[in-house]
Amino acid sequence: MDTSPIIHKTADDWRVEPNLVDYEAECRSFSWDAIGRELTGLPSGVVNIAWHAVDRHAVDGAGERIAFRFLAADTPGRPVSYAQLRTQTNRFCNALRALGVGKADRLFILSGRIPELYIGLLGALKNGTVVCPLFSAFGPEPIATRVNLGTGTVLLTTDALYARKIAKWRDRMPSLKHVLLVAEDGGTTSEPGTLDVASLLRSASDLCEITPTTAEDIALLHFTSGTTGTPKGAVHVHGAVATHWATGKYALDLHATDIYWCTADPGWVTGTSYGTIAPLLHGVTSVVDQEEFDAERWYGILRNERVSVWYTAPTAIRMLMKAGADTAKRYPLTQLRFIASVGEPLNPEAVWWGKEVLGLPIHDNWWQTETGGIMIANTPAFDIKPGSMGRPLPGIEAAIVRHREDGGVEVINEPNMQGELALKRGWPSMFRGYLNNEERYRKCFVGDWYLTGDLAERDADGYYWFVGRADDVIKSAGHLIGPFEVESALMEHPAVAEAGVIGMPDPIIGERVKAFVSLNQGFEPTEALRMELLAHARTRLGAAVAPKEIAFQEQLPRTRSGKIMRRLLKARELGLPEGDTSTLEGGT
Repeated sequence: MDTSPIIHKTADDWRVEPNLVDYEAECRSFSWDAIGRELTGLPSGVVNIAWHAVDRHAVDGAGERIAFRFLAADTPGRPVSYAQLRTQTNRFCNALRALGVGKADRLFILSGRIPELYIGLLGALKNGTVVCPLFSAFGPEPIATRVNLGTGTVLLTTDALYARKIAKWRDRMPSLKHVLLVAEDGGTTSEPGTLDVASLLRSASDLCEITPTTAEDIALLHFTSGTTGTPKGAVHVHGAVATHWATGKYALDLHATDIYWCTADPGWVTGTSYGTIAPLLHGVTSVVDQEEFDAERWYGILRNERVSVWYTAPTAIRMLMKAGADTAKRYPLTQLRFIASVGEPLNPEAVWWGKEVLGLPIHDNWWQTETGGIMIANTPAFDIKPGSMGRPLPGIEAAIVRHREDGGVEVINEPNMQGELALKRGWPSMFRGYLNNEERYRKCFVGDWYLTGDLAERDADGYYWFVGRADDVIKSAGHLIGPFEVESALMEHPAVAEAGVIGMPDPIIGERVKAFVSLNQGFEPTEALRMELLAHARTRLGAAVAPKEIAFQEQLPRTRSGKIMRRLLKARELGLPEGDTSTLEGGT
């Protein structure tokens, strides 16, 4: 557990009064039924994510409010109002119906952050069609694997992506009946065996009655990679909308007047839950940028678009840190009031960097593809313990558990004890299964507890601290060592840009700690620097925890969502099978 100084919050820090001020009172009075009553407008028993996210605002007289501002290099921004989004999603829904695509059929989306991605996702949900987002950087094989696992009926993609990745593989996806193409030049397409999205939308009606979906009807299918075997398809339902609304309120502190920017790739669950659904539910304006990361561009967007709430990832924050404080100082961010981060644990120095350089601390939070929404968070009104995930949100019951020999678990009530992080089942966005793998799903639960596979600790104040994945934790000479703690210590050194830590087999102590580091500009991978880093870690962590070896790498393997792939570092070091690498950054 980290012992960094606490960042104390007071009312003087608030630019807008937070939605969650009295944590204990809100947790006591909270009910998911009450959250459901906030999402009104549909007949009894009907729950539809897209209607609540889009049509509800038009019905309530807020249709002219801007839903999205789409940005791209060298072109003027494209605003889309809630009323326009309603019309476009109605047309897409009707286009699917004209093709014979119905409730429970599967639409796969392979695209960058273009308007048609969001129109397609929401229009399909209105139709009761299940949506599965894919990373646009996937190669042909991982695309085909997922389409086949999910028996995809329709694929929405661009003409360029189709030509590069789909055309030669299409006969390997036998369930795929329709391919809908968006012309990247803004015109129309005429690829044989495909349909042009622009033409479909022009010819479809603006009027659309949604398919009456229920809270338990499947809405979304998110694939998440395992360490071995095929990807797992996590099944989510329309009732998840209640969690998206509640977490947008509590964890992201969304107000209707906010300009919001979620930088997550739309092929990642964060890009769906918090890049699309949650901000729309709260009627805010979302900034969507089609371009890749560039520090100057990002700071320019934050300033010029007057972003007030920013949700990003530790990798992006580290890249901004690497660009230097001088770059940040050229872009005064007067409207920005709240920054949150997700994807992997946020190192304490990044929290402090936000406070010192951007004028705002960065708030870490924790959740998984399987949870469908944020479960534990550092919220705006409360003190931050840098390095901590925060506290469970209202409506979420978390615990640290240990496994018993009889196969059950028991809750560890004492603070500062390590165990597996578990969540009491019952929140609305809890995944309902792994596609076609009921046995694997059942193994995620013991009684009423969902076992996350993450090791953590809870301190006396109820803050949770990530230790590592259960299969990442290093056991060395009787010590349990969390890679994140070692990585955080290494990253305190000015030479280190990123760090990944694994356990290597050792005949005497079981496992020894080995670290892989990439360096900031201006530093060279010398033996002198290696010894300096070893000494730094030993001083910071003690001899029992500090790495015994350090290897320099120009770039560490990461998923597209920014997580260091420790298992891949270990597999390569030991000559083991690498498993599923389809989410590897830069992979094909």
